[in-house]
Amino acid sequence: MSKGILGKKLGMTQVFTAEGQVIPVTVIEAGPNVVLQKKNNEVDGYESVQLGYDDKKATRAVKPEEGHAKKANTTPKRFVREIRGMEGFEVGQEIKADLFAEGEKVDVTGTSKGKGFAGSIKRHNHSRGPMAHGSRYHRGPGSMGSIAANRVFKGMKLPGRMGTAKVTVQNLEVVKVDTERNLLLVKGAIPGPNNGYVLVKSTVKSGQ
Repeated sequence: MSKGILGKKLGMTQVFTAEGQVIPVTVIEAGPNVVLQKKNNEVDGYESVQLGYDDKKATRAVKPEEGHAKKANTTPKRFVREIRGMEGFEVGQEIKADLFAEGEKVDVTGTSKGKGFAGSIKRHNHSRGPMAHGSRYHRGPGSMGSIAANRVFKGMKLPGRMGTAKVTVQNLEVVKVDTERNLLLVKGAIPGPNNGYVLVKSTVKSGQ
């Protein structure tokens, strides 16, 4: 059975093991989440649990959101996601950080930091040309492909907007769970800026 929780990246710090080893960790405020909806095969064609996190201002919520949240006896949420494979939860139930335990492996999904417009070297890790004066190729994108096509093929790695993409980091270890403050300390770095929303799920590579 898979399980997951919505949260917010608070930043990075470090913890020390009993042997004095330093472990870099990311602090995630995991919950509390509210189960907004349960989907099933009969009505929706698939089974999932819809979670909501972080209250939305009343002035920013529209009527359909208010009605949807009212069914779960809660307020509209800013961050809403569906997770498949979660069982044993009911609409209106609250989920907290104690859903996970120390030592578990998780996958964390977030939106990467936006870098703005970037060239092909920074954006796609291309190599540059010689920087000597005789060279006519320094940091450009290089060949556009066949001349006979009279167009640029789709998928060509060119300059453009970099970042703000959905990124998942897999197989991260939960180092510590603070149930009082609803915090998860996850080993390593996760995508996104501080205060960015993230989805924490049990890893799909548990056998590795």
